[in-house]
Amino acid sequence: MALARSLDQEAYHLQRQGELGLWLSCRGQEAAQVGSIRAVRDTDYVFPSYREHAAALCRGIDPAEMLTQWRGTAHGGWDPADYRFHITSLVLSTQLLHATGYALGVAADHRKDPDLDEIVLCYFGDGSASQGDANEAFNWAAVTNAPIVFFCQNNQWAISTPSTAQSRTSLHVRAAGFGLGTTVVDGNDVLAVQTATKAAAEIVRAGGPPQLVEAITYRMAGHSTSDDPTRYREDDEVKLWEQRDPLARVRRLLESEGWADDAYFASVEAEAGALAEATRSACRALEEPSLKDTFRNTLVNESPALRREREQYSAWKDSFA
Repeated sequence: MALARSLDQEAYHLQRQGELGLWLSCRGQEAAQVGSIRAVRDTDYVFPSYREHAAALCRGIDPAEMLTQWRGTAHGGWDPADYRFHITSLVLSTQLLHATGYALGVAADHRKDPDLDEIVLCYFGDGSASQGDANEAFNWAAVTNAPIVFFCQNNQWAISTPSTAQSRTSLHVRAAGFGLGTTVVDGNDVLAVQTATKAAAEIVRAGGPPQLVEAITYRMAGHSTSDDPTRYREDDEVKLWEQRDPLARVRRLLESEGWADDAYFASVEAEAGALAEATRSACRALEEPSLKDTFRNTLVNESPALRREREQYSAWKDSFA
């Protein structure tokens, strides 16, 4: 959780310095992400949305791989097969349908091999739950009994729209109406999140109905670096949730139970500082993409017209050599 916050803060600064085109912060949501990703197996496939940086770190994805998309040097920064972790989905709610479709493929594999017990974990936010894609995914997953756990980080705000203005009924109630098993958990309590997600995963792994975990948390920063949350959020609200900071909570627990001492926290702080430095260096070392590659990657099989455009561009660029 501490490493994710360090990465997040450094990426925010890099965006402000013009090194990244955009950044979406996970500050305040670290417990929800770390607790949930640690509750499933490394062999389970994960579909993130666009701010699951803490979950990505837990899966071993390094800063350079995470930053490529935000720096504009690649469409996706890592091979999903290497980490069982899909690339970031920027189109709101699209990953819920992707995850459900993938889960149906997993179910087909289960029928061929009864010993296979892989499941799918799909992250999304409360704003995504207002999209038609989410409702389609919930319904299709329930009807087909797809082996999937939907994990909602309800961070109270869909950009500038509060969750109370999105729906008159809580998400977990709506999801239950589709036939999903549902759980509500304190998303700022990392151990509670892990327990709730593990229980949901075990139900799905045993062949039970798909599950939805709604983790109540808070987005401490803006929706993105293009957003000014002071225009729609009251200071008192932010201060209240700052008192519920998931990192401060777990630290108080570790200290009160005698599970960690000052030396441990100092080592974590040093590791977080090293990660921030590595993030900064990795970002600036990313190579600019070649426009020639854009032509080649537009279609699987390059058409004659596209080839002519690529050749004309290449000739024009080479004329400046």
